[in-house]
Amino acid sequence: MSCRLLTLDACRLAIGFYPPFHYDASGGGGTGTLGPADAQGRQALQFPAADLSIPPLDGRSGRWLGLPLPPGLSIRIIPERLEGSLHRASGALQLQFEARFRFRVGALLSPPDLLVRTCLSTGASQGERHSGSGQPLDGSGQALLVGVAAVPPCGAAWLDRFLGLPDEALAVLRCRLDLPAEPA
Repeated sequence: MSCRLLTLDACRLAIGFYPPFHYDASGGGGTGTLGPADAQGRQALQFPAADLSIPPLDGRSGRWLGLPLPPGLSIRIIPERLEGSLHRASGALQLQFEARFRFRVGALLSPPDLLVRTCLSTGASQGERHSGSGQPLDGSGQALLVGVAAVPPCGAAWLDRFLGLPDEALAVLRCRLDLPAEPA
């Protein structure tokens, strides 16, 4: 069965000791496949990375400390994996997420990508520095997914020092999952 994930506004991203970015991820998403329910009512859910679109974090979509991001600063999010499970009865959703975060500062600075791997969940996510709690799917299919990820150094000494890598990142994603009707 086919389903659709849509990313929404009022998301947040944080890395290391820095205050979080407020992020409008509206307009992103992708089409996925929903498997049959197992004995516990969980359904496998998979979104092919090539079909996923996540808006960049830039001056149009991001704010930090209440101000838009400066012109020329852009962080592209390039998905590599998004798959997991859905429990329709409880609205619980868990998705293994892997992506490359590609920083660009104008045309001059383009360090290697940051690789981020986390479980985005409607439950709680706890790290040493960051934590958050999600919210299960509601009647309109909206959910809040959270995930804490260990972020390794990218290899660009200036960026690794600036971000204090290795460290943690926190993702808070508001989304809507459009699901097919349950079989009778």
